[in-house]
Amino acid sequence: MNDHPRNSPVGLRLTRLREHAGYSQAALARALGISASYLNQIEKNKRPLTAAIQQRLSQVLGSLGGLFDHDQPAALQQALADTLRDLGLSDISAQELRALAGNLPQVSQALLDLHRQHLALREHAAALEFRLGAPDAGQHLPASDLVRDFFNRMHNHIPELDALAEQLYGEWGLTPANMPQRLRQILADRHGVLTEVAPLQVGREKRLLDERSRRLWLPDYLEPGQQAFQIAAQLALLGYREQIDQVIARTGFTEPAQLAQASIGLSNYFAGALVMPYQRFLQAAEQSRYDIEHLAHLFGVGFEAVCHRLSTLARRGAAGLPFFFIRVDRAGNISKRHSATDFHFSQVGGSCPLWIIYEAFNQPGRILTQVARMPDGRRHFWLARQVSSGPVGHGQPRKTFAVALGCELQHADRLVYARGLDTQNPSNAVPIGPGCRVCPREDCMQRAFAALPGKS
Repeated sequence: MNDHPRNSPVGLRLTRLREHAGYSQAALARALGISASYLNQIEKNKRPLTAAIQQRLSQVLGSLGGLFDHDQPAALQQALADTLRDLGLSDISAQELRALAGNLPQVSQALLDLHRQHLALREHAAALEFRLGAPDAGQHLPASDLVRDFFNRMHNHIPELDALAEQLYGEWGLTPANMPQRLRQILADRHGVLTEVAPLQVGREKRLLDERSRRLWLPDYLEPGQQAFQIAAQLALLGYREQIDQVIARTGFTEPAQLAQASIGLSNYFAGALVMPYQRFLQAAEQSRYDIEHLAHLFGVGFEAVCHRLSTLARRGAAGLPFFFIRVDRAGNISKRHSATDFHFSQVGGSCPLWIIYEAFNQPGRILTQVARMPDGRRHFWLARQVSSGPVGHGQPRKTFAVALGCELQHADRLVYARGLDTQNPSNAVPIGPGCRVCPREDCMQRAFAALPGKS
Protein backbone atom coordinates (compact mmCIF):
# COMPACT_ATOMS: atom_id res chain seq x y z
CA MET A 1 0.00 0.00 0.00
CA ASN A 2 1.33 3.40 -0.96
CA ASP A 3 1.57 5.58 2.13
CA HIS A 4 2.74 8.70 0.38
CA PRO A 5 -0.65 10.26 -0.39
CA ARG A 6 -2.29 9.80 3.02
CA ASN A 7 -2.25 13.50 3.77
CA SER A 8 -3.69 14.51 0.38
CA PRO A 9 -7.25 15.92 0.47
CA VAL A 10 -9.31 13.04 -0.87
CA GLY A 11 -12.69 13.74 0.70
CA LEU A 12 -14.71 14.72 -2.35
CA ARG A 13 -13.13 11.98 -4.44
CA LEU A 14 -13.99 9.40 -1.77
CA THR A 15 -17.57 10.68 -1.70
CA ARG A 16 -17.87 10.27 -5.48
CA LEU A 17 -16.31 6.80 -5.32
CA ARG A 18 -18.75 5.77 -2.58
CA GLU A 19 -21.78 7.11 -4.42
CA HIS A 20 -20.69 5.50 -7.67
CA ALA A 21 -20.49 2.16 -5.85
CA GLY A 22 -24.05 2.67 -4.51
CA TYR A 23 -23.20 3.02 -0.81
CA SER A 24 -24.72 5.48 1.61
CA GLN A 25 -22.28 7.00 4.07
CA ALA A 26 -23.71 4.89 6.90
CA ALA A 27 -23.59 1.67 4.85
CA LEU A 28 -19.97 2.16 3.81
CA ALA A 29 -18.99 3.02 7.39
CA ARG A 30 -20.52 -0.27 8.59
CA ALA A 31 -18.68 -2.19 5.86
CA LEU A 32 -15.40 -0.55 6.90
CA GLY A 33 -16.00 -1.14 10.61
CA ILE A 34 -15.88 2.54 11.53
CA SER A 35 -18.46 5.04 12.67
CA ALA A 36 -20.47 7.10 10.23
CA SER A 37 -19.18 10.28 11.88
CA TYR A 38 -15.57 9.13 11.35
CA LEU A 39 -16.23 8.52 7.64
CA ASN A 40 -18.03 11.86 7.42
CA GLN A 41 -14.94 13.61 8.81
CA ILE A 42 -12.71 11.83 6.27
CA GLU A 43 -14.98 12.93 3.43
CA LYS A 44 -14.81 16.49 4.72
CA ASN A 45 -10.98 16.26 4.91
CA LYS A 46 -11.07 16.75 8.68
CA ARG A 47 -9.43 13.40 9.41
CA PRO A 48 -6.71 11.60 7.43
CA LEU A 49 -7.32 8.47 5.40
CA THR A 50 -5.02 5.98 7.10
CA ALA A 51 -3.31 3.03 5.43
CA ALA A 52 -5.53 0.62 7.37
CA ILE A 53 -8.73 2.22 6.11
CA GLN A 54 -7.29 2.38 2.59
CA GLN A 55 -6.83 -1.37 2.79
CA ARG A 56 -10.43 -1.90 3.94
CA LEU A 57 -11.70 0.45 1.22
CA SER A 58 -9.94 -1.56 -1.48
CA GLN A 59 -11.52 -4.75 -0.10
CA VAL A 60 -15.01 -3.23 -0.12
CA LEU A 61 -14.92 -1.03 -3.23
CA GLY A 62 -12.27 -2.74 -5.32
CA SER A 63 -9.90 -0.52 -7.27
CA LEU A 64 -9.19 2.88 -5.73
CA GLY A 65 -7.81 4.21 -9.02
CA GLY A 66 -8.06 7.98 -9.25
CA LEU A 67 -8.40 8.45 -5.48
CA PHE A 68 -4.79 9.57 -5.00
CA ASP A 69 -2.03 11.42 -6.75
CA HIS A 70 0.97 9.10 -6.79
CA ASP A 71 4.67 9.74 -7.37
CA GLN A 72 4.22 13.17 -8.94
CA PRO A 73 1.42 15.73 -9.38
CA ALA A 74 -1.51 14.36 -11.32
CA ALA A 75 -1.54 14.78 -15.09
CA LEU A 76 -4.78 16.68 -14.62
CA GLN A 77 -3.00 19.23 -12.43
CA GLN A 78 -0.28 19.74 -15.05
CA ALA A 79 -2.87 20.08 -17.82
CA LEU A 80 -4.69 22.71 -15.74
CA ALA A 81 -1.47 24.63 -15.23
CA ASP A 82 -0.79 24.63 -18.99
CA THR A 83 -4.34 25.67 -19.81
CA LEU A 84 -4.43 28.53 -17.32
CA ARG A 85 -1.01 29.73 -18.45
CA ASP A 86 -2.27 29.81 -22.04
CA LEU A 87 -5.19 31.94 -20.82
CA GLY A 88 -2.78 34.39 -19.18
CA LEU A 89 -3.16 33.13 -15.58
CA SER A 90 0.37 32.14 -14.64
CA ASP A 91 0.32 33.13 -10.95
CA ILE A 92 -1.93 30.32 -9.64
CA SER A 93 -0.06 28.34 -7.02
CA ALA A 94 0.61 24.61 -7.16
CA GLN A 95 -1.44 24.20 -4.00
CA GLU A 96 -4.48 25.82 -5.66
CA LEU A 97 -4.04 23.65 -8.75
CA ARG A 98 -3.75 20.50 -6.63
CA ALA A 99 -6.89 21.42 -4.71
CA LEU A 100 -8.82 22.06 -7.93
CA ALA A 101 -7.60 18.90 -9.67
CA GLY A 102 -7.96 16.74 -6.57
CA ASN A 103 -11.30 17.86 -5.21
CA LEU A 104 -13.11 18.91 -8.37
CA PRO A 105 -11.80 16.69 -11.19
CA GLN A 106 -15.02 16.91 -13.22
CA VAL A 107 -15.00 20.70 -13.08
CA SER A 108 -11.30 20.64 -13.97
CA GLN A 109 -11.97 18.37 -16.92
CA ALA A 110 -14.78 20.65 -18.08
CA LEU A 111 -12.36 23.58 -17.99
CA LEU A 112 -9.85 21.63 -20.10
CA ASP A 113 -12.57 20.67 -22.57
CA LEU A 114 -13.70 24.29 -22.86
CA HIS A 115 -10.14 25.38 -23.48
CA ARG A 116 -9.72 22.71 -26.16
CA GLN A 117 -12.89 23.96 -27.85
CA HIS A 118 -11.58 27.51 -27.55
CA LEU A 119 -8.37 26.50 -29.34
CA ALA A 120 -10.33 24.78 -32.10
CA LEU A 121 -12.61 27.79 -32.56
CA ARG A 122 -9.61 30.10 -32.61
CA GLU A 123 -8.00 28.11 -35.38
CA HIS A 124 -11.23 27.77 -37.31
CA ALA A 125 -11.52 31.56 -37.20
CA ALA A 126 -7.96 31.77 -38.51
CA ALA A 127 -8.93 29.33 -41.27
CA LEU A 128 -11.75 31.68 -42.31
CA GLU A 129 -9.26 34.54 -42.60
CA PHE A 130 -6.89 32.29 -44.48
CA ARG A 131 -9.59 31.52 -47.03
CA LEU A 132 -10.11 35.26 -47.60
CA GLY A 133 -13.55 35.45 -46.16
CA ALA A 134 -15.32 32.86 -48.33
CA PRO A 135 -19.02 33.17 -47.31
CA ASP A 136 -19.51 29.53 -46.34
CA ALA A 137 -15.98 28.80 -45.12
CA GLY A 138 -15.83 26.79 -41.95
CA GLN A 139 -19.56 26.20 -41.69
CA HIS A 140 -19.25 22.50 -42.54
CA LEU A 141 -16.10 20.80 -41.32
CA PRO A 142 -15.34 17.40 -42.89
CA ALA A 143 -16.92 14.46 -41.06
CA SER A 144 -13.45 13.02 -40.40
CA ASP A 145 -12.42 16.21 -38.56
CA LEU A 146 -15.55 16.14 -36.39
CA VAL A 147 -15.02 12.49 -35.51
CA ARG A 148 -11.38 13.17 -34.73
CA ASP A 149 -12.40 16.03 -32.43
CA PHE A 150 -14.77 13.67 -30.62
CA PHE A 151 -11.97 11.15 -30.03
CA ASN A 152 -9.71 13.89 -28.73
CA ARG A 153 -12.42 15.12 -26.35
CA MET A 154 -12.53 11.53 -25.05
CA HIS A 155 -8.72 11.63 -24.67
CA ASN A 156 -8.66 9.05 -27.47
CA HIS A 157 -10.00 6.43 -25.06
CA ILE A 158 -13.37 4.66 -25.32
CA PRO A 159 -13.62 2.65 -22.07
CA GLU A 160 -16.63 0.48 -22.96
CA LEU A 161 -15.05 -0.72 -26.19
CA ASP A 162 -11.76 -1.42 -24.44
CA ALA A 163 -13.56 -3.43 -21.75
CA LEU A 164 -15.57 -5.35 -24.36
CA ALA A 165 -12.44 -6.19 -26.34
CA GLU A 166 -10.61 -7.45 -23.24
CA GLN A 167 -13.60 -9.59 -22.30
CA LEU A 168 -13.81 -11.15 -25.77
CA TYR A 169 -10.03 -11.69 -25.91
CA GLY A 170 -10.38 -13.96 -22.89
CA GLU A 171 -13.65 -15.61 -23.89
CA TRP A 172 -12.40 -16.46 -27.38
CA GLY A 173 -9.06 -17.79 -26.14
CA LEU A 174 -7.10 -15.38 -28.30
CA THR A 175 -3.33 -15.03 -28.43
CA PRO A 176 -1.17 -13.03 -30.86
CA ALA A 177 -0.17 -16.33 -32.49
CA ASN A 178 -3.67 -17.72 -33.09
CA MET A 179 -5.54 -14.46 -33.60
CA PRO A 180 -5.95 -14.39 -37.42
CA GLN A 181 -7.17 -17.99 -37.58
CA ARG A 182 -9.49 -17.69 -34.58
CA LEU A 183 -11.08 -14.46 -35.82
CA ARG A 184 -11.62 -15.95 -39.27
CA GLN A 185 -13.41 -18.89 -37.69
CA ILE A 186 -15.54 -16.66 -35.45
CA LEU A 187 -16.51 -14.47 -38.40
CA ALA A 188 -17.56 -17.56 -40.35
CA ASP A 189 -19.35 -19.34 -37.49
CA ARG A 190 -21.27 -16.34 -36.14
CA HIS A 191 -21.95 -14.32 -39.27
CA GLY A 192 -21.54 -16.72 -42.17
CA VAL A 193 -18.77 -14.59 -43.68
CA LEU A 194 -15.74 -16.31 -45.17
CA THR A 195 -12.42 -14.48 -45.33
CA GLU A 196 -10.50 -14.57 -48.60
CA VAL A 197 -7.00 -13.25 -49.27
CA ALA A 198 -6.19 -12.29 -52.84
CA PRO A 199 -3.83 -9.98 -54.81
CA LEU A 200 -6.37 -7.21 -55.17
CA GLN A 201 -6.35 -3.46 -54.88
CA VAL A 202 -9.05 -2.60 -52.37
CA GLY A 203 -8.26 1.11 -52.42
CA ARG A 204 -7.83 3.27 -49.35
CA GLU A 205 -9.67 0.70 -47.24
CA LYS A 206 -7.85 -2.52 -46.51
CA ARG A 207 -10.87 -4.80 -46.71
CA LEU A 208 -13.93 -5.28 -48.87
CA LEU A 209 -17.13 -7.01 -47.69
CA ASP A 210 -19.16 -8.62 -50.46
CA GLU A 211 -22.63 -8.86 -48.91
CA ARG A 212 -23.96 -10.95 -51.75
CA SER A 213 -21.39 -13.74 -51.58
CA ARG A 214 -20.75 -13.32 -47.85
CA ARG A 215 -17.03 -12.89 -48.45
CA LEU A 216 -14.60 -10.57 -46.71
CA TRP A 217 -11.78 -9.85 -49.14
CA LEU A 218 -8.36 -8.83 -47.82
CA PRO A 219 -5.35 -7.85 -49.95
CA ASP A 220 -2.53 -10.38 -49.87
CA TYR A 221 0.10 -7.87 -48.77
CA LEU A 222 -1.35 -7.63 -45.25
CA GLU A 223 0.69 -9.28 -42.50
CA PRO A 224 -1.16 -11.75 -40.19
CA GLY A 225 -1.59 -9.12 -37.47
CA GLN A 226 -2.97 -6.65 -40.01
CA GLN A 227 -5.39 -9.29 -41.27
CA ALA A 228 -6.54 -9.87 -37.68
CA PHE A 229 -7.12 -6.13 -37.27
CA GLN A 230 -9.32 -5.93 -40.37
CA ILE A 231 -11.32 -9.02 -39.42
CA ALA A 232 -11.79 -7.64 -35.88
CA ALA A 233 -13.08 -4.35 -37.29
CA GLN A 234 -15.58 -6.24 -39.44
CA LEU A 235 -16.65 -8.32 -36.45
CA ALA A 236 -17.33 -5.10 -34.56
CA LEU A 237 -19.63 -3.83 -37.32
CA LEU A 238 -21.47 -7.13 -37.69
CA GLY A 239 -21.69 -8.34 -34.11
CA TYR A 240 -21.35 -5.34 -31.79
CA ARG A 241 -23.27 -2.60 -33.58
CA GLU A 242 -25.36 -1.90 -30.49
CA GLN A 243 -22.28 -1.05 -28.41
CA ILE A 244 -20.88 1.13 -31.18
CA ASP A 245 -24.19 2.93 -31.61
CA GLN A 246 -24.32 3.65 -27.88
CA VAL A 247 -21.00 5.49 -28.18
CA ILE A 248 -22.12 7.29 -31.34
CA ALA A 249 -25.21 8.51 -29.48
CA ARG A 250 -22.89 10.54 -27.23
CA THR A 251 -21.34 12.36 -30.16
CA GLY A 252 -24.46 14.27 -31.17
CA PHE A 253 -23.81 13.51 -34.84
CA THR A 254 -26.86 13.48 -37.11
CA GLU A 255 -25.59 13.70 -40.68
CA PRO A 256 -25.07 10.38 -42.53
CA ALA A 257 -21.42 11.15 -43.38
CA GLN A 258 -20.64 11.89 -39.74
CA LEU A 259 -22.38 8.74 -38.52
CA ALA A 260 -20.60 6.60 -41.11
CA GLN A 261 -17.19 8.07 -40.23
CA ALA A 262 -17.83 7.61 -36.51
CA SER A 263 -18.80 3.99 -37.11
CA ILE A 264 -15.55 3.33 -38.99
CA GLY A 265 -13.48 5.06 -36.33
CA LEU A 266 -15.08 3.13 -33.47
CA SER A 267 -14.87 -0.23 -35.23
CA ASN A 268 -11.18 0.41 -35.83
CA TYR A 269 -10.79 1.37 -32.18
CA PHE A 270 -12.38 -1.93 -31.15
CA ALA A 271 -10.07 -3.81 -33.53
CA GLY A 272 -6.97 -2.23 -32.01
CA ALA A 273 -8.24 -2.97 -28.51
CA LEU A 274 -8.85 -6.63 -29.42
CA VAL A 275 -5.52 -7.20 -31.16
CA MET A 276 -3.68 -5.31 -28.39
CA PRO A 277 -5.84 -5.85 -25.25
CA TYR A 278 -5.48 -3.03 -22.75
CA GLN A 279 -3.94 -4.59 -19.65
CA ARG A 280 -1.63 -6.98 -21.50
CA PHE A 281 -0.50 -4.24 -23.84
CA LEU A 282 0.05 -1.68 -21.07
CA GLN A 283 2.05 -4.17 -19.00
CA ALA A 284 4.24 -5.05 -21.98
CA ALA A 285 4.71 -1.36 -22.78
CA GLU A 286 5.79 -0.53 -19.23
CA GLN A 287 8.13 -3.51 -19.01
CA SER A 288 9.83 -2.64 -22.30
CA ARG A 289 9.96 1.10 -21.55
CA TYR A 290 7.63 1.70 -24.48
CA ASP A 291 9.86 -0.02 -27.04
CA ILE A 292 7.63 0.22 -30.11
CA GLU A 293 9.45 -2.33 -32.26
CA HIS A 294 9.41 -4.84 -29.41
CA LEU A 295 5.66 -4.32 -28.92
CA ALA A 296 5.04 -4.66 -32.67
CA HIS A 297 6.83 -8.01 -32.68
CA LEU A 298 5.09 -9.18 -29.50
CA PHE A 299 1.57 -8.46 -30.75
CA GLY A 300 2.17 -9.17 -34.43
CA VAL A 301 1.29 -5.70 -35.70
CA GLY A 302 3.04 -2.78 -37.38
CA PHE A 303 4.92 0.21 -36.01
CA GLU A 304 2.08 2.62 -36.76
CA ALA A 305 -0.53 0.40 -35.07
CA VAL A 306 1.53 0.33 -31.87
CA CYS A 307 1.98 4.12 -31.91
CA HIS A 308 -1.76 4.59 -32.35
CA ARG A 309 -2.57 2.15 -29.54
CA LEU A 310 -0.12 3.87 -27.19
CA SER A 311 -2.08 7.10 -27.63
CA THR A 312 -5.26 5.41 -26.30
CA LEU A 313 -4.02 4.21 -22.89
CA ALA A 314 -6.06 6.60 -20.74
CA ARG A 315 -8.02 4.15 -18.58
CA ARG A 316 -8.90 5.70 -15.25
CA GLY A 317 -6.67 4.28 -12.54
CA ALA A 318 -4.52 2.38 -15.06
CA ALA A 319 -3.24 4.92 -17.56
CA GLY A 320 -0.15 4.67 -19.69
CA LEU A 321 1.99 7.62 -20.65
CA PRO A 322 -0.09 10.46 -22.13
CA PHE A 323 1.07 10.42 -25.74
CA PHE A 324 0.28 12.50 -28.81
CA PHE A 325 0.17 10.63 -32.12
CA ILE A 326 0.30 12.08 -35.61
CA ARG A 327 0.70 10.83 -39.18
CA VAL A 328 1.67 12.99 -42.16
CA ASP A 329 2.59 12.51 -45.81
CA ARG A 330 5.48 14.12 -47.66
CA ALA A 331 3.34 17.12 -48.57
CA GLY A 332 2.60 17.80 -44.91
CA ASN A 333 -1.01 16.63 -45.02
CA ILE A 334 -2.06 15.36 -41.61
CA SER A 335 -4.17 12.22 -42.00
CA LYS A 336 -4.20 11.13 -38.35
CA ARG A 337 -3.82 13.07 -35.15
CA HIS A 338 -4.82 11.81 -31.76
CA SER A 339 -4.05 12.95 -28.27
CA ALA A 340 -4.61 11.39 -24.86
CA THR A 341 -3.77 14.80 -23.38
CA ASP A 342 -4.12 18.40 -24.50
CA PHE A 343 -1.41 18.82 -27.15
CA HIS A 344 -2.80 21.14 -29.81
CA PHE A 345 -2.33 20.14 -33.46
CA SER A 346 -2.60 22.99 -35.93
CA GLN A 347 -5.22 22.86 -38.65
CA VAL A 348 -4.14 26.01 -40.48
CA GLY A 349 -1.32 26.57 -42.95
CA GLY A 350 0.57 23.30 -42.43
CA SER A 351 2.81 22.28 -39.57
CA CYS A 352 6.34 23.21 -38.58
CA PRO A 353 9.17 22.09 -40.95
CA LEU A 354 11.57 21.95 -38.00
CA TRP A 355 9.55 19.14 -36.45
CA ILE A 356 11.42 15.80 -36.48
CA ILE A 357 8.53 14.04 -38.20
CA TYR A 358 9.57 15.52 -41.58
CA GLU A 359 13.19 14.41 -41.23
CA ALA A 360 11.90 10.82 -40.98
CA PHE A 361 11.26 10.80 -44.74
CA ASN A 362 14.98 11.40 -45.31
CA GLN A 363 16.08 8.53 -43.08
CA PRO A 364 13.69 5.61 -43.78
CA GLY A 365 13.84 2.75 -41.31
CA ARG A 366 15.38 4.82 -38.52
CA ILE A 367 13.64 6.00 -35.37
CA LEU A 368 14.54 9.65 -34.87
CA THR A 369 14.16 11.61 -31.63
CA GLN A 370 13.81 15.27 -30.75
CA VAL A 371 13.34 17.51 -27.74
CA ALA A 372 11.12 20.31 -28.99
CA ARG A 373 10.15 23.61 -27.36
CA MET A 374 6.85 25.27 -28.23
CA PRO A 375 6.45 29.08 -28.31
CA ASP A 376 4.79 29.07 -24.87
CA GLY A 377 7.88 27.38 -23.37
CA ARG A 378 6.48 23.87 -23.04
CA ARG A 379 8.90 21.12 -24.03
CA HIS A 380 8.09 17.73 -25.49
CA PHE A 381 9.97 14.58 -26.41
CA TRP A 382 9.21 13.24 -29.88
CA LEU A 383 10.15 10.13 -31.82
CA ALA A 384 9.37 9.64 -35.49
CA ARG A 385 9.76 7.04 -38.22
CA GLN A 386 8.74 6.57 -41.83
CA VAL A 387 6.22 3.79 -42.50
CA SER A 388 4.96 2.29 -45.75
CA SER A 389 2.11 0.01 -46.72
CA GLY A 390 0.72 -1.54 -49.88
CA PRO A 391 1.57 -4.26 -52.40
CA VAL A 392 5.06 -5.73 -52.24
CA GLY A 393 7.21 -5.94 -55.36
CA HIS A 394 9.20 -3.86 -57.82
CA GLY A 395 7.19 -1.01 -59.27
CA GLN A 396 4.19 -1.60 -57.02
CA PRO A 397 2.52 1.58 -55.71
CA ARG A 398 2.87 1.97 -51.96
CA LYS A 399 1.61 4.53 -49.47
CA THR A 400 4.33 6.27 -47.48
CA PHE A 401 3.85 8.30 -44.32
CA ALA A 402 5.81 9.48 -41.32
CA VAL A 403 4.38 8.84 -37.88
CA ALA A 404 5.40 10.55 -34.67
CA LEU A 405 4.71 9.87 -31.02
CA GLY A 406 5.28 12.57 -28.42
CA CYS A 407 4.87 13.29 -24.74
CA GLU A 408 5.66 16.05 -22.29
CA LEU A 409 9.36 16.13 -21.49
CA GLN A 410 8.80 15.20 -17.86
CA HIS A 411 7.89 11.67 -19.02
CA ALA A 412 10.88 11.17 -21.34
CA ASP A 413 12.99 9.23 -18.84
CA ARG A 414 10.40 6.42 -18.92
CA LEU A 415 11.09 5.82 -22.63
CA VAL A 416 13.81 3.56 -23.94
CA TYR A 417 14.41 6.13 -26.69
CA ALA A 418 15.65 8.74 -24.22
CA ARG A 419 18.38 6.47 -22.87
CA GLY A 420 21.73 8.28 -22.92
CA LEU A 421 20.24 11.59 -24.05
CA ASP A 422 20.61 14.84 -22.11
CA THR A 423 16.94 15.72 -22.43
CA GLN A 424 16.97 18.31 -19.63
CA ASN A 425 19.59 20.57 -21.22
CA PRO A 426 17.64 23.60 -22.53
CA SER A 427 20.12 24.10 -25.35
CA ASN A 428 19.16 20.71 -26.81
CA ALA A 429 15.53 21.74 -27.34
CA VAL A 430 14.61 22.65 -30.93
CA PRO A 431 12.24 25.65 -31.11
CA ILE A 432 9.24 24.59 -33.17
CA GLY A 433 5.73 25.97 -33.59
CA PRO A 434 2.19 24.93 -34.48
CA GLY A 435 2.50 26.10 -38.10
CA CYS A 436 3.51 29.36 -39.72
CA ARG A 437 -0.01 30.79 -39.98
CA VAL A 438 -0.50 30.60 -36.23
CA CYS A 439 3.09 30.69 -34.95
CA PRO A 440 4.41 33.80 -33.13
CA ARG A 441 8.13 33.07 -33.80
CA GLU A 442 9.06 36.03 -36.01
CA ASP A 443 12.79 35.19 -35.95
CA CYS A 444 12.41 31.67 -37.40
CA MET A 445 14.63 31.01 -40.42
CA GLN A 446 12.06 28.53 -41.79
CA ARG A 447 9.05 30.84 -41.69
CA ALA A 448 7.09 30.42 -44.92
CA PHE A 449 4.15 32.77 -44.25
CA ALA A 450 3.42 35.70 -42.01
CA ALA A 451 1.24 34.89 -39.03
CA LEU A 452 -2.44 35.65 -39.41
CA PRO A 453 -3.63 38.83 -37.63
CA GLY A 454 -3.82 38.36 -33.87
CA LYS A 455 -1.47 35.34 -33.87
CA SER A 456 1.85 37.00 -33.14
